[in-house]
Amino acid sequence: MAAVGILMLTGCGSKNKQNTVTAVGSTAMQPLVQKAGSDYQAEHPKVSITVQGGGSGTGLSQVETGAVNIGDSDIFAEQKDGIHAKKLIDHQVAVVGIAPITNPKNGVNNLSEKQLENIFLGKIKNWKEVGGKDLPIIVINRAQGSGTRSTFEKSVLKGKDAVKSQEQDSNGTVQKIVENTPGTISYLSLPYLNNQVKVLSVDHIQPNYQNITTNRWKIWSYEHMYTNKQPSPTTKKFIAYIMSKPTQQKLVKAAGYVSIHDMKVQMDAAGKVTHKPK
Repeated sequence: MAAVGILMLTGCGSKNKQNTVTAVGSTAMQPLVQKAGSDYQAEHPKVSITVQGGGSGTGLSQVETGAVNIGDSDIFAEQKDGIHAKKLIDHQVAVVGIAPITNPKNGVNNLSEKQLENIFLGKIKNWKEVGGKDLPIIVINRAQGSGTRSTFEKSVLKGKDAVKSQEQDSNGTVQKIVENTPGTISYLSLPYLNNQVKVLSVDHIQPNYQNITTNRWKIWSYEHMYTNKQPSPTTKKFIAYIMSKPTQQKLVKAAGYVSIHDMKVQMDAAGKVTHKPK
């Protein structure tokens, strides 16, 4: 779909460009935006929607320069160096939980918050130190610029530097490595979870829908669709479609995200969480 969309964008006249939307950025958001784009195009056949990954940093920088219509991001624009947030409009369309995962052969189901922190700081080096098998711990991190990494490290490491480790660009690549490599630990956005990796609870709290809505599970972020101050009519209609309650029920929840309408709390760019006004 992306390849077709790119060809259409380069070949269209200015009139038809008003019916195109290009969204680039967060791989955590990509499955949702792709499905929404496909469904929207089915209802509006004259509209062409192209969705690509690349990471939150890429989405934010490209929407600021006007290269794309929408910058998909797991983080607030204010949290990304070099981005002028005041030039953009923030559309918070969903919430995504992030869960620590391990290879099932590691023999661990739960970690304390401190144990999880110390693993990613490199202070705990073997799974037997946390009740698991006698296996060296292999940390897989996300690449710099990843919104998923930023959210995870802000919540778990609280400003400390993670241990130097292998870095990967996407949720999908991380999932495959952890699935196939004993000793590994990483983290995934909830829509990428499957039965081939072990999802860890933290202090016996599960990363599930209900716990995210109340902030009992604290590793989560908004899914932002950033636009410039004057988005095209087609862009505005597509974002309104994703944010509508029918789409939130049909697509957002079904894809493993949390509906923005179900959140009992809200978070600001500084990370402060408060109860949502009723």
